[in-house]
Amino acid sequence: MAKREVDIVVISDVHLGTYGCHAKELLKYLKSIKPKMLILNGDIIDIWQFSKSYWPEAHMKVVRRILKFVTEGIPVYYLTGNHDEMLRKFADFDLGSFQLRNKVVLTIDGKKAWIFHGDVFDVTMQHSKWLAKLGAVGYDTLILMNSFVNWFLTILGREKMSFSQKVKGRFKDAVKFINQFEQTATDLAVEKSYQYVICGHIHHSEIREIHATDRPGSVLYLNSGDWVESLTALEYNNMNWTIFKYDPANFNSDNDEEDKTDAEDLDAKMDVRNLLERFKQETH
Repeated sequence: MAKREVDIVVISDVHLGTYGCHAKELLKYLKSIKPKMLILNGDIIDIWQFSKSYWPEAHMKVVRRILKFVTEGIPVYYLTGNHDEMLRKFADFDLGSFQLRNKVVLTIDGKKAWIFHGDVFDVTMQHSKWLAKLGAVGYDTLILMNSFVNWFLTILGREKMSFSQKVKGRFKDAVKFINQFEQTATDLAVEKSYQYVICGHIHHSEIREIHATDRPGSVLYLNSGDWVESLTALEYNNMNWTIFKYDPANFNSDNDEEDKTDAEDLDAKMDVRNLLERFKQETH
């Protein structure tokens, strides 16, 4: 199967190491593309809830696939988020085409893009981190319960549902928070004379031109969504941004032989499991 060429791919909020992560679906997506640049915009590995007892092979395969892009010389930016904030002390680390940063400004076809995770705008993160962590555990539990319900609904031949989307839709404060988040990012981007502002964090994919509140000007606000519920990514191709939405009907089953080859190739170039163990030790 020919891989789809994409100029830039942005993904965020994968939350590897948690039960809610859709690693198998993400792996299929990553296998299907040939990006010229990959931007991992925060919360890729969920260090907040990381457990040695839960690291499925599918999660390891995602790491291998990302490292495969690195060994192929494809620029990969890993931008830190709140769930992987322990990596912030290693910011400005480079390894070949891999760059670890807290934020980055890129010039894309003559336009400046300001790219960062976005947790800096979250008041709960700034003043009540323990509450944010408690909320993360609750969210992960809700997603786990949701997966069981959807499994049962599938058996009955009924449409799946999203608990958290229903919660967000019914609580005005959740909608208000998303709107304030987007507006704050826009106002700062206009002030800094950027044309794009690209975030993650709120698990809500979006591409929208937003005007500043206190001065003339606007920016194109983009959010890559997540790989827990919405299973979305941002793609830039032919000078145009789009939201990719994962649809299982468009993907074949896993190619185990390809995975085995990937693992052998990577093991020949770098000790992946040793790197992961070192990562665990550094962040605990």
